[in-house]
Amino acid sequence: MSVRTLPEATFARTVLGSGPGLALAHGAGSSVAGTYGPILEGLAAGHTVVGIDYPGSGDTPRSTTPLQLDDLADQLVAAAVAEGLDTFALHGYSLGGPVAIRAAARHPERVTALVLTATMAHPNNQQALTLRVWGKLAATGDHRLVSEFLFPHALSPQAIEAMPTEQLEEVITYAAGEVADGTVEHADLAGRIDVRDDLADIRIPTLVISTTADHLAPPALHRHLAENIPGAQLTEIPTGHLPMVERPEEWQKLITNFLNRHSA
Repeated sequence: MSVRTLPEATFARTVLGSGPGLALAHGAGSSVAGTYGPILEGLAAGHTVVGIDYPGSGDTPRSTTPLQLDDLADQLVAAAVAEGLDTFALHGYSLGGPVAIRAAARHPERVTALVLTATMAHPNNQQALTLRVWGKLAATGDHRLVSEFLFPHALSPQAIEAMPTEQLEEVITYAAGEVADGTVEHADLAGRIDVRDDLADIRIPTLVISTTADHLAPPALHRHLAENIPGAQLTEIPTGHLPMVERPEEWQKLITNFLNRHSA
């Protein structure tokens, strides 16, 4: 069915639920479980959910070469097709946003709807500098340091200040244990992505969820997506870069309500 020949689906994947297809593209330095864990059951309640783990995440071996966006996009589509989904919606979070956009652009006959959260078409200067430092810290192998660096950027000021010191330390320690081995490659890819030329060709129902207190992917980048994808809808959620931590139920409802209105 696909105009492009799909590769063999080799990335580790998560499959849950039944119903219309929904393919998930996770964030950098994370995995399907790390990005979507708190909302996976809710998404799977009405959809067949298929998510891939990028190289160096979950059970997918780390890559020995720089990651390429087209490869991740094709693997996402290949995994969904391998699970029997001829067509499906896509959700992309953070780095997963460009993955989902590129997948929709390369395989338009497969994709029925698109939801993008806390993401961008191309990093601005602020984000590019953050990604550069993040990648350098990850290269040291000190996951605790990576976690300490990211939390002030990833959580909203309200969320981070609401945590007692002991709880904050526990959360940072837990997050350090979840840092993906492939974070160096993920950060490198995030710093050089550019899907701006793909946006005008997206001709499916699209929702852009803007995390309004986001310092990792500033809201201006979310607005740019909504303004340049034809017919895209923009909605806001008052969190930092981690809606799955700050407002998971609200985030899930934004996704599922939109997909239910645009079910294949």
